[in-house]
Amino acid sequence: MAFYKLLGLVETRRYDSEQGRFSLIFLAPPGQEDAPIELTYNWDGDDGLPSDSRHFGHLAYGVDNIYEMCQHLMDNGVTINRPPRDGRMAFVRSPDNISVELLQNGEALEPAEPWASMESSGHW
Repeated sequence: MAFYKLLGLVETRRYDSEQGRFSLIFLAPPGQEDAPIELTYNWDGDDGLPSDSRHFGHLAYGVDNIYEMCQHLMDNGVTINRPPRDGRMAFVRSPDNISVELLQNGEALEPAEPWASMESSGHW
């Protein structure tokens, strides 16, 4: 949850299933509660799922300033797997290994350092 709060998302609702042993957590940007993302938490773990969590693709999330968001995430210990070299797109991984694509809202920002020359890290 802390990772998604770093992205600026807030919990809008939650459904806990004691019988199914899972929780569904819905998060959205403030003021955009009608467009939530859903996170599924399996209380007993996710044994048997692919280890890189790319079996479903990835989550894409628009941000107002991709450079500021990437710096904010780095300042809080998040690895930028694919830096926003083009001022338009970056990839990070959530703590549960979900690939998250960050997209610049509107037009791409002008390429800027340190992002323009930053190497990719790991896989995304």
